[in-house]
Amino acid sequence: KLQTMKRCVLGNLIFINQRGCISECYAASSPVSVKSGDRFIPARAGSNWSINFHYANENCRSHNQNHRSKDAGADTGKDAAAYSALLRNELLGAGIETVPDPHTDDRRHAVLSQDSHSLFRYTIHAKRVPSDGGNEVSPYSLSPLSNKSHKLLRSPRKPARKISKIPFKVLDAPELQDDFYLNLVDWSAGNLLSVGLGACVYLWSACTSQVTRLCDLSVDGDSVTSVCWNERGSLVAVGTHKGFVQIWDAAGGRKLTSLEGHSARVGALAWNGEQLSSGSRDRVILQRDIRTPPSAERRLQGHRQEVCGLKWSPDHQHLASGGNDNKLLVWNSSSLLPVQQYSDHLAAVKAIAWSPHQHGLLASGGGTADRCLRFWNTLTGQALQSTDTGSQVCNLAWSKHANELVSTHGYSQNQILVWKYPSLTQVAKLTGHSYRVLYLAVSPDGEAIVSGAGDETLRFWNVFSKTRCTKESKSVLNLFTRIR
Repeated sequence: KLQTMKRCVLGNLIFINQRGCISECYAASSPVSVKSGDRFIPARAGSNWSINFHYANENCRSHNQNHRSKDAGADTGKDAAAYSALLRNELLGAGIETVPDPHTDDRRHAVLSQDSHSLFRYTIHAKRVPSDGGNEVSPYSLSPLSNKSHKLLRSPRKPARKISKIPFKVLDAPELQDDFYLNLVDWSAGNLLSVGLGACVYLWSACTSQVTRLCDLSVDGDSVTSVCWNERGSLVAVGTHKGFVQIWDAAGGRKLTSLEGHSARVGALAWNGEQLSSGSRDRVILQRDIRTPPSAERRLQGHRQEVCGLKWSPDHQHLASGGNDNKLLVWNSSSLLPVQQYSDHLAAVKAIAWSPHQHGLLASGGGTADRCLRFWNTLTGQALQSTDTGSQVCNLAWSKHANELVSTHGYSQNQILVWKYPSLTQVAKLTGHSYRVLYLAVSPDGEAIVSGAGDETLRFWNVFSKTRCTKESKSVLNLFTRIR
């Protein structure tokens, strides 16, 4: 007796004849097909229509439109991946038991789409011998789903991370200067926030919300151009417009010393143990040990314009400096000349941050004419990933617990962006400042950040999670992949 079953699956009419062979009716014949039974059947197992259409249209859209579409689809990506896996289990017998990561799946299809601009791909698959493999439904089950699909639905799903787009605290900061080349905000290990306002430095306690004035430089006709805490959080260095660097005891509220040597304003400071590095508009970087006489100093001369960014590596071996000459230089503790020089940026480099998770990984951001985040392998001197943020990059800071970083921006969007590394996908976009977000500091617990802008406000945000991600491999070969 000839029995023919008809089933409509995903818009295609499929026939199953008496011999168990499958045939399909479709409008257009494929250039390459597999002969099975009575008809030719196109092999569509490797096709993912949503991914293919997405990448076919992505090149036709602007950079900002692509970012908006990624933000809009972030919440539904995992649900779509689970639904797609469930359909593949029931219709194709894929046997998927866990929900795949949508970002990984997108990157895999992105690589495939680079090789072919066609939406349609045809492949020849060897005929598979059917086997139960635990995928058959029990005759006593009331569910229409297979065992694999039940495991898929029961698989644990990581809850979606929610980052509040509203600051949990806003402080007034009168006379906070709107100057890209200054660094006027820093957060100490003792949970004290130091802020340079005009000619004064104020300390704000995150525990008690008490505000105290540390110093007033107006008596000397000077003003504050940079502040920086030491690692223990007991001393704060203050750079001034006249080129002095003052060391203050925060607990006692007294000035310990005043260091000379610069002939112009000091806009960048960085501690390395008991050593203090200072960068100035006079294009010189001075390294001094506060325990020794001022004459024992190292002068690092490599920039041709003002030094506006300084950061020591977590292992205390290398100093990264950025300048208004669009250069990013790396110095070691023994040489008076830079050991590495990067010239890819097209504008001033103020935003600098060393990764606390991957040895030798350095991130930098360029000004208005550049707008790019760039990553460098300082162990080999290679340029890694880069991305155009669409606006001036003012600051960078890595999360202490996860492989993420935050960037603050100026012209023209004045936003704060949280990035996941190395995929460089945006985790969150925070807005609220009406001027350039020129200042950034991270709380000692690594969970909150404070941002400052020329709108004379300080805004506090919860952006980083304390949950530590899976430990990354420390192998240089695994960490650094050159993107061409």
